[in-house]
Amino acid sequence: MSARPVKHSLTLRGHRTSVSLEDAFWQAFRDLAARQDMTINALATRIDAERGDVGLASAIRVHVLRDLQAMRQT
Repeated sequence: MSARPVKHSLTLRGHRTSVSLEDAFWQAFRDLAARQDMTINALATRIDAERGDVGLASAIRVHVLRDLQAMRQT
């Protein structure tokens, strides 16, 4: 796995955007979307709607981290 961010395209509400995340975050993001029976585009759209003035990549990282922390507590 690479520690360097990797850019992928996402579609949010019909608009294409690029997000750069490290491989580990991309994998955790995909796993999270699958566990919630969502596409990564749908999950990214939900995160985007809730992120406020935080960048999308940062919001995704925090969302993934919080989900992993919540899983550890159960």
